[in-house]
Amino acid sequence: MIIDMPDTTTNAVSKRLDSLRDEGGAVALGRVLTLVVVAIEADIEAAVVAANEASHEHPCRVVVVAPGAPHATSGRLDAQIRVGGDAGASEVVVLRCAEPLQDHTDTLVMPLLLPDAPIVVWWPTGGPDAPVEDPLGAMAQRRITDTTKAADPVAMLARLASAFTEGDTDLAWARVTLWRGLIAAAVDQPPYEPVTSVRVEGEAQHTSLDLLAAWLGLKLRCPATVVRTDGSDAITRVVLERKSGEIVLDRPDGRVVTITEPGKPARHMALPIRSLSEALIEELRRLDPDEIYGQVLGKGLGRIATVEASA
Repeated sequence: MIIDMPDTTTNAVSKRLDSLRDEGGAVALGRVLTLVVVAIEADIEAAVVAANEASHEHPCRVVVVAPGAPHATSGRLDAQIRVGGDAGASEVVVLRCAEPLQDHTDTLVMPLLLPDAPIVVWWPTGGPDAPVEDPLGAMAQRRITDTTKAADPVAMLARLASAFTEGDTDLAWARVTLWRGLIAAAVDQPPYEPVTSVRVEGEAQHTSLDLLAAWLGLKLRCPATVVRTDGSDAITRVVLERKSGEIVLDRPDGRVVTITEPGKPARHMALPIRSLSEALIEELRRLDPDEIYGQVLGKGLGRIATVEASA
């Protein structure tokens, strides 16, 4: 069910949510967090779909803030409530606002925050360079950016590194979780030789390459190189050099990874590129600071070398 509330206030929206809950018997106590999504108009529907899918694992109230709504009158707030089949396992509130409301988004959403529940803020398209300094980011326990969607992903990742605060994270980091597990398992096998260098290849502007290479270089204490290739999809290949030969994880099609190493038969494993909702679910699984991500930004990124390659 979708309820439109044009030219309204967030207090009125909160009261309407309460009445809907009373009428329908929805249980608010089942919500474990408030997910605040800061999205431009073009990204609202995709963000809501991803949040709804994530809500099946993490029941939450989703509050979408769309500053700078097109054709909005100054000071006007248009709201939309989605419940039931239009909201997954959550309650969705979409707030479209114009100046001066868009300059006070923290005050705007306060009446809609679940009491005594963690707050997570997610920017589906890039995000601020210093998330904790954003009015909404300052309220949150977790702040999720997505550098892969920024205008200049690599430059934004560098800016996030310089402004990192505990609680910051990025969906590009969530997208390398399965890679990290596969690589750790491959290295932790005989002959247990140290890795002398690593190379991560893939899409030119996909920041998961940088984060994975930075993590590998940091943890294996070896040189790490990113090879950017036009026309590829996300991470396509990881090579780990050892004295006895290379460990190669090859995923040219974005679906299946082939693992080869000297003296062993090739292994094939499903490793599809993670969807937006899968990456979001991954980040919502933990609300405590991600110390490894902080180390990768602060100590790992500066260690990697970059090579530009053609497709």
